[in-house]
Amino acid sequence: MSEDLVNEIEAIRSIYGNDVLREADSAFTYILSIPHRESSLRVLFPPNYPESIPQLLGTERTGAQARKGYGSHVLDTARAILLSLFIPGSVCLFDLLQELDTALAEESNGQPSSPADPGDDASLVLNAAPCAFEEEPCWFVSSAVTEKKSTFVARACTVTSPAQAHACLAHLLKSDKRAAKATHNIWGYHIRAPSTAESTSNITYHDCDDDGENAAGGRLLHLLQVMSVWNVLVVVSRWYGGVKLGPDRFSIINNVAREAVIKGGWTKSRMKND
Repeated sequence: MSEDLVNEIEAIRSIYGNDVLREADSAFTYILSIPHRESSLRVLFPPNYPESIPQLLGTERTGAQARKGYGSHVLDTARAILLSLFIPGSVCLFDLLQELDTALAEESNGQPSSPADPGDDASLVLNAAPCAFEEEPCWFVSSAVTEKKSTFVARACTVTSPAQAHACLAHLLKSDKRAAKATHNIWGYHIRAPSTAESTSNITYHDCDDDGENAAGGRLLHLLQVMSVWNVLVVVSRWYGGVKLGPDRFSIINNVAREAVIKGGWTKSRMKND
């Protein structure tokens, strides 16, 4: 059993009690009890968790008063939530419990599930930024890097205007619950618009934001400028693990950002234009 899983089990039991997660009769298999419900699920953790996603094997119990088919519904809901929030290298059980409990509670109250909590910053960003694109942005995602329990992931997409960049950021935070709950979402964009009748030279735009990670946004923008890549928005999400990293965090932020940019082919476009 990995140290990450041991620590996660200890943390979850301290919040919900020892019965929330009990060892089953098979290796790496646990019975996960859903808070405020009589339902429970069988969970198999792969030996290399959290690099690999856990498997939800089935329902253990659904309660005496549960309607027919309720167990299958809970299992399907839990699997969908797990797929939406899992990031390789980052533990996910606490988030799964929270999201599943919220989804089932909203169903019981006759309310549809919402992609983000009304009080989240993601919702405020979305309301402030009108959509500037017809199709959903295509994100190129880096590998997850975990250092001292903090996890970093970068995403990059094509943008051609500041309005579109802000709309893409808002769409990400609204549609991706895991990203919306990151401790920091550091972003930067570097855009070169074509010349117009009023201006014979290209118009450039650039901006960045630390989102509480002091000085990180400026360093991210500087990376895009040094790489000479254009028409790209990069968002680096960090889930803080409780241990300060010092200057090392800037190296990790730049490394995952560089990987996302290279995956998206912006460096190839630069060489083609040079």
